[in-house]
Amino acid sequence: MPAGLPRAEERRLVADMLSRLRRSAGRSGVKASDEDLMRRAISLSDRWMEGRARPASIRWVPAMTTRWASCSPASGEIRVSEALREVPAYVLDYVVVHELAHLVVPGGHTKDFWEVVRHYPRTERAMGFLEAHSRTLGRGPGGAADGGEGVGDLVQDDGP
Repeated sequence: MPAGLPRAEERRLVADMLSRLRRSAGRSGVKASDEDLMRRAISLSDRWMEGRARPASIRWVPAMTTRWASCSPASGEIRVSEALREVPAYVLDYVVVHELAHLVVPGGHTKDFWEVVRHYPRTERAMGFLEAHSRTLGRGPGGAADGGEGVGDLVQDDGP
C-alpha cells in the first residue's frame, strides 16, 4: 500500500483484492470433512516434506478469534479454524503445511522450522493473503497467547 493512503481506502483496496483472489484461485471446499483434511495433510506432507509429518489427527474447529490453526506436537493433533473454509485452496494448504512443520521441527518458529515451511512454493503469497484477510476481519496481526497460530505466527519475522 502507498504510504499515506487513508485507512478507509486501504480497507477498500484490500477487500477488492481478496475478492479477486477468491474468484481466481478457487475455494478450498466448504464441505470438506475432517477426513478430507487428513488426506490433504498427508498429501502435502508427502509432496513438500518427504512424508516426514504424520499428524495423529487434523480437524476443523469452530472459528477462532485469535488464530487460524494450532498444533500440539506432543500429541500430533492439528486444529484448523473453520474460518479457513472460505479461503483459496493454496492458503489452506499453506496453513496446513505450517502446522505440519511443527511436527517435523518442534520448538517454535526457528530458522529450521521456516526452512521446512518454505518448501511449499506459495508461502509468501499465502502469508500476504492472510495478512490482508486479517485486516478485513478486523483481526490484528498478533499471535495467540495460548500457543495457537495467530496471523503473526504464520508470517515469518525478518528479525534475528
